[in-house]
Amino acid sequence: MKALQNSTKITVLLLIAAFTGSVLALHQVDRVRGKQATLEEILYVPSGKALKRLSLGYSGLLADIYWTRAVQYFGQKHHDEDLHYDLLYPLLDITTDLDPHLIIAYEFGSIFLSQRIPDGAGQPEKAVALVEKGIRANPRYWRLYFTLGYIHYFDRKDYKAAQEAFQKGSEIPGAYSWMKVMAATMAQRAGEISLAKEIWSRLYESTQDEMIKENAKQHLVALKVEQEIAELEHRVELFRQRNGRLPLSWQDMMQAGFLPGTPIDPIDKPLKLMPDGTIQVADPDKLPFITKGLPPGWKKSTKRH
Repeated sequence: MKALQNSTKITVLLLIAAFTGSVLALHQVDRVRGKQATLEEILYVPSGKALKRLSLGYSGLLADIYWTRAVQYFGQKHHDEDLHYDLLYPLLDITTDLDPHLIIAYEFGSIFLSQRIPDGAGQPEKAVALVEKGIRANPRYWRLYFTLGYIHYFDRKDYKAAQEAFQKGSEIPGAYSWMKVMAATMAQRAGEISLAKEIWSRLYESTQDEMIKENAKQHLVALKVEQEIAELEHRVELFRQRNGRLPLSWQDMMQAGFLPGTPIDPIDKPLKLMPDGTIQVADPDKLPFITKGLPPGWKKSTKRH
């Protein structure tokens, strides 16, 4: 009986220690979340492995709490237009130490990390490290290879690495057949706009997260704009070849039979035909992610509209 009492006391003491450690850790996260925290400040937050040892079987619960903290941290920084996301990767790293099988933290956390500032943290290398950590813990979950290929393709512009990620993912039982198509397209370095549309469409269709869905929608709009501008530039060049000069206006193009009407962008504003034959959108800030149609020297505004 005495031995049982001693064992119970030890268990209670350990439980109190675990709870205290968790509360202190979360208090520290809350303390630094409201200001521009530095990497040195995050070192005061206990590591995921240390927390897991103290959790006494509640590491999954702690992981959910830390994932919530990471989402709140990213959302607040995004809302406040604060371009410093120093705590984002450490929070995600702790989350996935606590629960290596929390897939959502790898998939969406990596997107938060990889996207360019101000839409994300602008840390694609850390996004890759997070997803590769997820693959090591969940080697049969093929969608993590899709996420890895997506980051290599869109954010790192490393087409070889993207091809390898899609190819490895396509070999996992249950992987969708379009993973093989993506791998082949990457290997050939051809049809990049078509591939981009395929990836964003799949992401838009598969996610339940409204932030990710809206992001995918904006990328698809940007790709549509770029395709239209490329086609218009082609028609401008045909006009030049036929007439020995550049068109003076869209009306010039319409009278020559190259266009049925004035080209309109997705926000219902006419595209601008410039004197040198290039084409620009009227308001680049309202069409995030486009790479064509930008005025020379234009820089994206950090202000939200």
